[in-house]
Amino acid sequence: MNLETYYEYCLSKKGVTEHFPFDEETLVFKVGGKMFALSSLMQWEKGEPSVNLKCDPDRAQELRAQYDDIKPGFHMSKIHWNTIAINKSVPDLLIKELIDHSYDLVHKSLTKKTQLEL
Repeated sequence: MNLETYYEYCLSKKGVTEHFPFDEETLVFKVGGKMFALSSLMQWEKGEPSVNLKCDPDRAQELRAQYDDIKPGFHMSKIHWNTIAINKSVPDLLIKELIDHSYDLVHKSLTKKTQLEL
């Protein structure tokens, strides 16, 4: 997966906005004002891309056991976030499924009013 594919896939989701709330290199995707995906653009440029995605805690544990390239979230809640190395052992299709899962978790946590506004 390349940066453009990741970027376009995240932005294709309903109500998604992009931000740089931490610094000029950490691209954050939000839905309803809440983060569901973030990634360092510098790491993409270095050829070591990764993405942080929200994940159900039980599924997060299963994924970490199954893939060496899925680790507890870097600088995030280790229970609810995973850091996934891109272009390693995790198939692109699974990464897209995990982006969907992260988006769905955050979207479901929004108020009904916010969900309807999106």
